[in-house]
Amino acid sequence: MEGLLSWLGRAYENTLFVYGLVLLLVYALLALLSMIAIRRYTRKSTQHQLDILASSPMAPGLTILAPAFNEGLTIISNVRSLLTLNYPRYEIIIINDGSTDNTMEQLISEFRMVAVDFAHNARILTQPVRKIYKSTDPAYSSLMVIDKVNGKSKADAVNAGINIATFNYFVCTDVDCILHKDTLLELVLPVMQEEKKRVIAVGATLRIANSSDFDEGVLIRMRPPRQLLPRFQEVEYIRSFVLGKMGWSYINCVPNVSGGLGLFDKEVATRCGGYDHSSFGEDMELLTRMCRYAHDNQIDYAVRYIPRTLCWTEGPASVKIFSRQRTRWARGLAQLMHAHFSMFLNPRYGKMGLIVFPFNFFFELLAPLVEFSGIIIYIYLAVTGQVNWPYALLLLLFVYTYAVMITTISILWDQLSFGYYKKWWEVAYLCLTPFMEFLLYHPLIVFFSLRGYYYFLTGKKSTWGNMQRQGFGKKKT
Repeated sequence: MEGLLSWLGRAYENTLFVYGLVLLLVYALLALLSMIAIRRYTRKSTQHQLDILASSPMAPGLTILAPAFNEGLTIISNVRSLLTLNYPRYEIIIINDGSTDNTMEQLISEFRMVAVDFAHNARILTQPVRKIYKSTDPAYSSLMVIDKVNGKSKADAVNAGINIATFNYFVCTDVDCILHKDTLLELVLPVMQEEKKRVIAVGATLRIANSSDFDEGVLIRMRPPRQLLPRFQEVEYIRSFVLGKMGWSYINCVPNVSGGLGLFDKEVATRCGGYDHSSFGEDMELLTRMCRYAHDNQIDYAVRYIPRTLCWTEGPASVKIFSRQRTRWARGLAQLMHAHFSMFLNPRYGKMGLIVFPFNFFFELLAPLVEFSGIIIYIYLAVTGQVNWPYALLLLLFVYTYAVMITTISILWDQLSFGYYKKWWEVAYLCLTPFMEFLLYHPLIVFFSLRGYYYFLTGKKSTWGNMQRQGFGKKKT
């Protein structure tokens, strides 16, 4: 029996070593691909091209969909941000998903909204729409507000907006997000530049807005978050978007387009049923279903990502709100793997089945389980005196250094490419954060992920919930 346990221990150690080695190599490859993709983006996407598109009658019409649930603290400034976007032809649809605060009252008062009759074809089933509002002020002619019964999910709210959207492409964002003025131009450019494939979705980099300066929904000055938890999220976002998403985009293997900001082909999204209101990871689930639909219908598609930061969102500043968010994300990932597991290593689905799905399964879904089980086993080995401490400490130091290096490279590459922070001491301040991430932030991610998996397996009920926004800071005068 002792020999069997010893053999199992060695087998686990070898498996864990191979698992970690593959993951490190994948991150190194993504870093290389990301740098190539960003250099290509800076050559192909110029301000001159955006200016031409901004005045072109050929620019496709876009619909912005922004669901809101109890967003009274930031709703006015964020809608004003959407109204300032630089694009020749677009409409804004705010979906009030049964808010219990004064979100709807503020919208009606600030933008002079009145209820109107609006004929539409509800191709996606949602909770009932109470009323549709338009403004009596010509300055807000592009703004529409849907007041509907709460659907207990962001997905149900967005689907109501898709049903009413006028144009062939819609941009989904969160109403608590602040967008760059050229967001729509940047998002639609890959659609127009692609010659051979049908671009069904485009995403862009998101950043944490905490501690940055805003005025009437416009970014004035970008700063690294002062609070530690939002600062951890900032470096995580930079690593995920600038290094991860751009690397995947280069080989057309983008795993998901963030719910905070994404452009989608309305026809494909509608034909595959819109957002799944029962999913806790509706953004990843929708893209997976759209890619699946494209393969099933022989559509040669592409999903693109933009490295430039186009969206700022308020990151949770308390552990309580953060835990709610990450538990929901993990549960959504487990739902996705379960619902679409038939795509796993299925050559019928091309890169999605052979690359994207296996990566998400092994290195996203299983990662928290591998890490937690590894900790338990190494505690057992340490107690029984079976750990080669010099080797174990050296391995730990290598993994720690590699993780810090990858994140630091992402931060520096982002700053060198786009120069968001005005002062280099702010960049250095941000580069210190990865040194603490391994010890303070990552254990939280693992714990909340495991809790999300537990909730998925037990079927625990959950709702959209109130994220308790603090609002965006204004520049001090």
